[in-house]
Parts: sequence; structure tokens; C-alpha cells
Amino acid sequence: MKEKTKKEVLIDGELDSIMPGTSVEHTIDVDAAWNKVCSRTEALVPVIEMKPAREVRPYARFIRIAAAVLILAGLGSAAIYTFNRDAFSRTITASTDGDHKNVTVSLSDGSIITLNRNSTLTYRTSFGKRNRNVTLEGEAFFEIAPDAANPFIIDAGKASVRVVGTSFNVITGNSDAAVEVFVTSGTVMLSDNSGGRSIMVEPGYIGTMDPEHSGKTLNTNPNYMAWNTGRLEYDNQLLETVFSDLKRVYNMDIVAEDPSILSSPWTSAIVSQSSDTIISIICASFNLGYSKDGNVYRLSKK
Repeated sequence: MKEKTKKEVLIDGELDSIMPGTSVEHTIDVDAAWNKVCSRTEALVPVIEMKPAREVRPYARFIRIAAAVLILAGLGSAAIYTFNRDAFSRTITASTDGDHKNVTVSLSDGSIITLNRNSTLTYRTSFGKRNRNVTLEGEAFFEIAPDAANPFIIDAGKASVRVVGTSFNVITGNSDAAVEVFVTSGTVMLSDNSGGRSIMVEPGYIGTMDPEHSGKTLNTNPNYMAWNTGRLEYDNQLLETVFSDLKRVYNMDIVAEDPSILSSPWTSAIVSQSSDTIISIICASFNLGYSKDGNVYRLSKK
């Protein structure tokens, strides 16, 4: 005979076993059964304690707001500003690429720095409170607000520049890999990183400093600051000199297929003209032809 199988049912909220055919006098309490299932489910689900949101620190909020402002301002600016949010080394960096120059940075002390192409200026968010220190890579023109008690110091890589209030141009690495300073007003102290060698540079002079040599000479190049003014003036200078200046001021690479082209004299001013216009004028003046490959112009005799 086949054995009957027990069945389990909920009776008064409790599981019980009965044999088929056995009557059940208890009423099945649906609500109690449901509540028991819920209680067992809740026991299996961990309780997660909700903690209040972490308070945003004032400096973090300031950085976020400042970053948003700079992003909006960046839509019409060639400079790229970035922030280091570390509490002990918060810095602001302004930089330019190869297509932009004359980007101005105004500091809290009233000083104004104008960046040339491919240049980077870095300074702390606390600039002006304890010191006036900045770091430069590339080239920039400085107009420093006077403050005798708090000198303005530039870390230029291989040398440092120290001033109180003056205007001057700094190149962190010229063709001889030396730091170069051209002073237009005031006096500038140019020192090596060890502090063992220093020279004072007066208006009109160019001071240079590298790990082994230092010196200063009177500037005789009328186009030294042309990258900033956009104006080049020539009076019978060779095209070799002109092409070198155009590289620095207009970021133009000019290659003479015939070396004799470089010895041709040039007498004319170049004032904020497009690269193609400048090349066309030079070629028309010397009966030359040119081809263009990217930003490189190759000149040849017709």
C-alpha cells in the first residue's frame, strides 16, 4: 500500500504537518502568516545606518567655485588654468601652447605677467601673503608692483630672478641653454641656484646665467620684444636674421633651399601680419617661390 505523504500548512500562524484526508479544525490566519514571513525577511536584511553628509570644507568649496569660473573664462582665453588641491601645495598654473601668445596673468599684488607661446607660470594660492614667489618655464614679460618689504622672486629653472618693483623680460632657456633677462626699467638681480654668483642687470641690458657662466651685455636688437609688441623693424638686415625673428615672434619655420637667399638684405617693417602675407611679401621682393608644409615654408629661387 502506497504511503501517504504529509503536507505542511500554516495553522494559527505556525507551520504544522498533516496527513492527506485529515480534517483541519484550526482556521488559517493569513495576516499572521504574512507578518511572520515579513519578520523573517527583515531579520535577513542588514540595517544600514544613514550618516549625515560630510561638510564641505571652505577651501574645497572655494576651489570648486574658482575652477568653475576659470572654465567659463577659458572659453574666451588662450590660457589654461589648473589647480592642485593638496592642502600643502595648492597651486595655480597658467600656460600657453604654440598657437597663442600675449596671454596676461594678473596677480593679487597688482603685478602683471604676459606669457609668450609654450610658456607656463605657476604660483601658490597664498601668493602675496607670505612671499611673492612664482615659477616660470618659457618666456614672459613681467611688470612688478613695488613692495620693498616683500621682493618678487622667479624660479627660472637654472637661475633665479629677484626684484622689488621693475619691468623685464625672462627666458628660462635661450639658444645657449642659459636663463636670460632683459630689463626695461628698474634693476634686477640674477643669481645661480646656489646663490654663489649674482649679477645686477640695469635697464637696456641683457643678463645671462647658466651653471658655469654669467654676464651682461647692452641690448642692440630693436626687435627683442617683438613677440610682445608684434612689430619687427629692419634696416638692411640679412634675411637670416629676419627668419630667426619670425620664428620667435610668429612661430614660423622658414627653410631656404638655396643658402644664398639668407644673405639677402631686408629693409621693411613687419607689423602684426599673417604668416602667409609675410612670406608673400618676402618672395615678391626677391623673386622667390615657396611651398608650405604645415607650418614650414620652403623658399626657392625662381
